[in-house]
Amino acid sequence: MDIKRVAIDAVNETIVLNVVHMDYKGQVAKRINEKLPLAQVKGFRKGQVPKDLVEKQYGKGIKQEEIKKVVDLALERFIQSERLNLLGTPLAKENENIDWDAEELTFEYEIGLVPNFEIDLEAKNNIVKYIVTADDKLIDGQVERIQKQFGKPIPQDKVEADSDLTGTFTNEEKGISNTTTISVSTFNKKAGDKFIGKKVGDVVKVSTKGLFEDDHQLMDYLKVSHDDVHGLDIEVNFTIEAINGAELAELNQELFDKLFGEGKVASLEDLKAKIKEDAEAQFAQQADQKLLLDVQDFLIENTKFDLPAEFLKKWLQTVGEKKLSAEEAEVEYARSEKGLRFQLIEGKAMAQSNIQITFEDLKEFTSNAIRQQMAQFGQTNPTDEEVQGIVARVLSNQEEVKRLSEQVVAAKLLDLFKEKANPTTKEVTYEEFIAASYGE
Repeated sequence: MDIKRVAIDAVNETIVLNVVHMDYKGQVAKRINEKLPLAQVKGFRKGQVPKDLVEKQYGKGIKQEEIKKVVDLALERFIQSERLNLLGTPLAKENENIDWDAEELTFEYEIGLVPNFEIDLEAKNNIVKYIVTADDKLIDGQVERIQKQFGKPIPQDKVEADSDLTGTFTNEEKGISNTTTISVSTFNKKAGDKFIGKKVGDVVKVSTKGLFEDDHQLMDYLKVSHDDVHGLDIEVNFTIEAINGAELAELNQELFDKLFGEGKVASLEDLKAKIKEDAEAQFAQQADQKLLLDVQDFLIENTKFDLPAEFLKKWLQTVGEKKLSAEEAEVEYARSEKGLRFQLIEGKAMAQSNIQITFEDLKEFTSNAIRQQMAQFGQTNPTDEEVQGIVARVLSNQEEVKRLSEQVVAAKLLDLFKEKANPTTKEVTYEEFIAASYGE
């Protein structure tokens, strides 16, 4: 068999395979012989059918099957031996007029190649690394929320500016149906004003765009996924089921112990310090996420390379349970191109900086994530044995391993970008960070 590569451009090639009779005739003969005792032809007993009749009835199908096996194996080995770094999988060129009886058969496969390119992580940029602080306004607001949460509810006939509402957010098209309790002050002012004067049983329609100061709150109150949070612009109904004011809880040692454990907070000053510490730890995660996204956008914009776009659009039509039309593949490619570009940049950055992910990295990351999650539910001092038991169960699930591995990669790349990209550091309040993040 003769196999060769035909270059079209830097990222598109064709693999041409010329198959001759010797490449498959032995296997075809073996299959025919195996078929003889099993063949059934009218007028002959099973196992007594003449070989020429078996060949006539089954030979063409067997020949095509064996040629396909020979071609598939040769193509796989050729790709490995040439060390081709492919995007997608080879696409066979259609040939409806193939003559299966010809002495030589030619098969052609289109392939898309990963482009060669360089990245400069230290290129001049305008990226900002935000240090987000919890100011007095935020801390005082959190203190008041704690007092309301642990205070005595007082039923109200109609909604007032300081009311707490229990009700259900719904949007049938998006599958949203979540019952929650929320303060009127949690909404932005325009949305909150729509509730004033409403009564139990009333339905209030609001837009998700700018519904809260922080779009991430949509995850808490509407239970939408993180991927859907930013830019979500739909209308949802809120059906009011209960309206309450609150007699604020007293800030005393009993409340502090209930919140943080015995003796860990002993005064209002301690409480505010704890709120500030916890809030800024959470803000740091959000700031890191923004930094990662900003670096991604910068690298995608400033790292130029061609993709085998037309090949990938054709390939997208062939993968997945549902075959896509050319128009649908065009839309899917446009949706996924940016992610594909960064995936390639990410791989180059990891290789260039010799970043590797070990199983120990994965275990440590999972352990830390579990401890953080347990702390949110009040388990602040789990034993190492308890945590490692959970880690073992989590990492026995391949889907979880994949998801967590992606997070480990993101964390390592974030550390790399902080070092190499040298972003400008800027200290801001949370409100200023939200404005910088979402232009609000």
